[in-house]
Amino acid sequence: MKKCRVLSKECKDLTYESTFMRLHSQRVSTMVGYLLQCSKNFGYSWRHRLSSNFVSIANSGLEPKLTPKFLSFLPEPVQIVATVNEGLVLCSTRLHGENRFYICKPSTQQWEFIPAPNPRFYRSKISMLVLGSNPLRFKIVGLSDSIDDKHSESDSESDLHSEYSDKEVNHRVVSDENLWHCEIFDSKSWEWKQSEDLKLTYRDFFQKRQGVSACGGLHWLIFNREQDKDIVLSFDGNKEEWTMASLPNSLRRKEYWDQIALVSCEGNLGLVDIDFKTKMVDVWVLNYEHIWIRKHTMNLIKERCPTRFHSFYGADTLVMKDMWSVYFYNFKTQKLDRVTADNQDIDAAYFIETDFESVQLKPE
Repeated sequence: MKKCRVLSKECKDLTYESTFMRLHSQRVSTMVGYLLQCSKNFGYSWRHRLSSNFVSIANSGLEPKLTPKFLSFLPEPVQIVATVNEGLVLCSTRLHGENRFYICKPSTQQWEFIPAPNPRFYRSKISMLVLGSNPLRFKIVGLSDSIDDKHSESDSESDLHSEYSDKEVNHRVVSDENLWHCEIFDSKSWEWKQSEDLKLTYRDFFQKRQGVSACGGLHWLIFNREQDKDIVLSFDGNKEEWTMASLPNSLRRKEYWDQIALVSCEGNLGLVDIDFKTKMVDVWVLNYEHIWIRKHTMNLIKERCPTRFHSFYGADTLVMKDMWSVYFYNFKTQKLDRVTADNQDIDAAYFIETDFESVQLKPE
């Protein structure tokens, strides 16, 4: 697939069409779809049980197919932390007050332990990217805004329904500078290292989404409350350097309740802008000249789609999610598919596309 995408623009565009992805998955035995992190509450208590299910529309049937207990091959129940398109999944579990991490490839049921990072840091942002496939090399980036205070898991999830994380608001600001401590795990050395602190301000707020892996880097959307502007924060996986770039005015939200989100769009960094009132959706892609180009415009109100956008499945299919369902909307055929998770809440969804070939997760 990767070789086809570098032949020409026409070949590249074709490989991202949902019909091509379906045929390719059937003919060469690939796995493409979404890994769902689900939970089920027990009555009125705070106890809940986590499970991981896989849903795909690239199967021989006409309707999406749900595969339950997708990560049951791991030695213990886990929570999904991050994924990459190449099929790697980073998971964690809590044992005796400390987090344990696994890296796995579900299609081959391979897994390895990841060494524990510095226990002093509470990592509120963890993302992953792949730098090479032969040999396999990946990096995990963890960001923490505190070295002394460990926030509880309930604290970190208290504002899941807000678009941006506002936990810095109640801090007594002594300095305008807010340092985010950065740790990087490199599969080549199989160890964590402390990187230079990321310098932001107390007026910068991360959007509550996973970092987007695209173009050899990780990307987050940040909102600066003082300047009332959205900023793209990028991490270069090879150079291990940070850059920041403001979105142009044409891509800014017109109203506070409008939704914008960074996405991976056909291998490039993209942005989705949803107008809350009109339900109009604009899809923008950052080209190689670092210019935002409008790629699609569509109206979700025709199909009564939920407006909580999640990501792209191919070039012609939007994925949206609410608490109980995942929706696949092909805006070319105007077909809408809905998937539920057997009476479980869907906490998160992660796109993966992978083969069934074994890989060497940990270097010898």
